[in-house]
Amino acid sequence: MDLDGIWDTEAAETYDTPGAGMFDPVLLAQTTDRLAALADGGSVLEFAIGTGRIAIPLIERGIPVSGIEMSAAMLDVLRRKVDAATLPVVLGDMTSASVPGRFSVVALVFNGISNVLTQDAQIACFENAARHLSRGGCLVIELWVPDLRRLPPGSKAAVFAADTGYVGLDTIDVLEQIVVSHHFHFDDGREARLFRSPHRYVWPAELDLMARLAGFTLESRHSDWAGSPFTAESRSHVSVYRLAG
Repeated sequence: MDLDGIWDTEAAETYDTPGAGMFDPVLLAQTTDRLAALADGGSVLEFAIGTGRIAIPLIERGIPVSGIEMSAAMLDVLRRKVDAATLPVVLGDMTSASVPGRFSVVALVFNGISNVLTQDAQIACFENAARHLSRGGCLVIELWVPDLRRLPPGSKAAVFAADTGYVGLDTIDVLEQIVVSHHFHFDDGREARLFRSPHRYVWPAELDLMARLAGFTLESRHSDWAGSPFTAESRSHVSVYRLAG
């Protein structure tokens, strides 16, 4: 599945959902509060910056932000909101693209690292973050916890959402750790609109080892941006990795 083809103009134009979902004001405030505290007066580099969901609120708080984004269509939407002088973004792959300067925080939020589909490439994300950080800086990763318990034995798919006009299901390759999320949107007619995206899921322990390979140590892990404890029942986590000073 071609990632460039997935995050095309149609996907970019429908990505923002103001006031709902990932754009919920409470969630945005919690996320930016945490990142601002970690930056502690320094600057932030956001990998997979998208349409500026997190970067723009940070800039509005006076925090310098730069970004890396693979999708030209997503960047086009971002540019309608803020110019390149205010928010510089490099169009490229977050595993290897280079941004001028050194940063206090590199942020990779809302499952962004799962869009990288091999273990080696995910490790390269950590290594690229390390190259961009000041000594003692941190990498912040927000990621879901694989919920394979809901996968019936022998089944390759599980429904994760079923609402009016929408059904979401995942097909899961447990050998390769690949999930393809299928989002079906429909009305009262006979046709549905489908959006699919592939992800490589990563267990927290595997993520920690990737971090160690790139020179990071785990500083904290919570189940959300508000700092709730991470437990065996947590369905996501916010992990802060500190680069050696």
